[in-house]
Amino acid sequence: MERLTSPPRLMIVSDLDHTMVDHHDPENLSLLRFNSLWEHAYRHDSLLVFSTGRSPTLYKELRKEKPLLTPDITIMSVGTEITYGNSMVPDHGWVDTLNHKWDLGVVKEETGKFSELTLQAETEQRPHKVSFYVDKSKAQDVTKELSLRLEKRGLDVKIIYSGGMDLDILPQGAGKGQALAYLLKKLKSEGRLPLNTLACGDSGNDAELFSIPDVYGVMVSNAQEELLKWHAENAKDNPKVIHAKERCAGGIIQAVGEFKLGPNLSPRDVSDFLECRVENVNPGHEVVKFFLFYERWRRGEVENSEAYIASLKASCVSHPGGVFVHPSGAEKSLVDTIDELRKYHGDKQGKKFRVWVDQVLATETNHGTWNVKFDKWEQSGDEHRGCTTTVKFTAKEGEGLVWERVEQTWSEESELKKDDSSWII
Repeated sequence: MERLTSPPRLMIVSDLDHTMVDHHDPENLSLLRFNSLWEHAYRHDSLLVFSTGRSPTLYKELRKEKPLLTPDITIMSVGTEITYGNSMVPDHGWVDTLNHKWDLGVVKEETGKFSELTLQAETEQRPHKVSFYVDKSKAQDVTKELSLRLEKRGLDVKIIYSGGMDLDILPQGAGKGQALAYLLKKLKSEGRLPLNTLACGDSGNDAELFSIPDVYGVMVSNAQEELLKWHAENAKDNPKVIHAKERCAGGIIQAVGEFKLGPNLSPRDVSDFLECRVENVNPGHEVVKFFLFYERWRRGEVENSEAYIASLKASCVSHPGGVFVHPSGAEKSLVDTIDELRKYHGDKQGKKFRVWVDQVLATETNHGTWNVKFDKWEQSGDEHRGCTTTVKFTAKEGEGLVWERVEQTWSEESELKKDDSSWII
C-alpha cells in the first residue's frame, strides 16, 4: 500500500470461494478476466482486498490451486484476522479490538455441550473464531440456545451461519463487515480513504459487507439462498447493492461497469491483439497485452501470421541490442526471443495452459522511461510455474512503448525446476 500517495481510486473487497473463485469453472476464465482487468487498469492506483472465511492455512492452499492475484490486504477467518502485503503482516490493533468480552476457553466449553455441532478441521480453529458444521434443519435452534448460554457466561459473541452448513462463533466486534468498517476508518485516518469501495459476496457471512455505509455491493448471480433472503429483508431498496447476472468474478466486472466505478472491459474480452490499444501511455497494459497474446499464440487461438510477429518486433524491440535475461541467467537478444516464438505456435492447443501476470507496478525512472516489475505465471496442466520479471520500457515518438530489456528470476513459489529449458519468456 506504500505505493499509493493519494486516496485509492477504487477498493474492491471480495469474498473468494464462489465469488472471486468459480469452483465450477475448470479453466478459471472469469477469474483470469478479472486478473487482466485489474493489472491493466487498477493495480497502480487502487486496492484489492480478499475477505474470506478461510483460515490462513486454507487460504494459502487456494493460492496454490487457483490463479489468484496478490491482494494488498487479506481479511481471513470470517473477519477475525487482517494482514497486509505479500508477507501478510498482522494488524495488532484489530487483535486488541477483538479481545473485548471474548474467552476462547469458555466458547469451547459451551459448544462441547451440543451434540448437533461437528468441529471443523483444526486449521479452521483460530484465536478469535471457532468453527463447526451443523445440519441446516438444526442451525436456527442451536444458534439461539448457544447465544443464550454464552451471554450468561459474560461473553459478547456473534454466531454466523453460512453455506448451508458452516457455523462460526466470533467476538461481537468481528465479522467481515466490522473488519471492513475498521479498515475504512484506518485508511481515512491516514488520508487514504478510497474514492469508491465495492464489496462482493455470495453467502450469508458476506451480508455484513453490504451494510457498511457508502459502500457499493454486488451479490454474484450464483449467490446462495441465505444471502438473497437477507437482501430481500434488509436491502432490496438500496440501489447501491445489486444481484449480478454473471457468476463469480464475471459479476464483479459487471458491477464495476453498472456502478461506473472505472474501466470494465477486460483485455481478455478483446479478441484481436492488434486492436488492443489504450489512449495514454500505460506500461501495465503493455505487459498484460503481451502475455495474453503469448498465451493465445501457444494455444493456437490467434493466426500464425507474420503480421503478429512484425507487430511484436515493432512494439517489443527498440533495436537489435534489446536483451532478454532468462531465469537461468542466460542472455539472448529480444529479436531472437520473438523469432523463437514461431515454432511454439499452437503447441498448447487443446491443453490446459494459461498465463497471467500479478503485481504489475511501473516506476518512471526518467521522462519517457519506465521500469515495470511483476510476477509472470504459467499454468500447464495442474502445475504452476512463475518468475519475477523486470522490464525496461522507453517511449518512442510514433512507436509508443518499446521493450528495451527483460530480466527474469525464478519465483520462490514456482513449482518449476530451476533448470527447466521449456521456459520461453
